[in-house]
Parts: sequence; structure tokens; C-alpha cells
Amino acid sequence: MIALLARLKVAAGKENEFEAVMLDLAAQVRANEPGNQLYTLVKDDEGYAVMELYDDDEALRAHGASDHFKAAGAKFAGLMAGRPELKRFEVIG
Repeated sequence: MIALLARLKVAAGKENEFEAVMLDLAAQVRANEPGNQLYTLVKDDEGYAVMELYDDDEALRAHGASDHFKAAGAKFAGLMAGRPELKRFEVIG
């Protein structure tokens, strides 16, 4: 399995709009990607992150190629304050 942690930089004052778009995307990922086991938005003192868990590289590629993921990109325009920081992990157990 592959785990990802995507740190997201949200533009100041755009948090509510960002959350709405992100939560919609998360619902679509859960409903349409059988190779995805976790896709959830979290928040801490540093800001937002998405925790992701995929069965394998094929499932991760399918996520990036999905219509709902591509469509979400346009919806994030003006909401982000920089590119995501991605950290990839191999799941041990």
C-alpha cells in the first residue's frame, strides 16, 4: 500500500470555500475509486492536509487521471496559496 500526506496552502480568507471544494472531492474519491482506502481532509496548527491511502501505484495513477480530480483543479483556482507539498510513504503494516 501507498500512503500520501498532501500539505495544502490555502489562501487567507478562502478557508470555507476551500473546505467545500475539498470535501466534495473527497466524497467523489471515496465513491468512485475502489483502489483508494482513505482520502480525508485534516487540519492542525500548520494548516490543512489530506491523508490518502492507495492499494498500489495503479490506484494512485487512477486517482490522478480521474475526471473528478481533474475537474477539482479548476475549482481550487484562487483558493490556494501555493502548490501542495506531497510526502509519500510505503505502508509497512
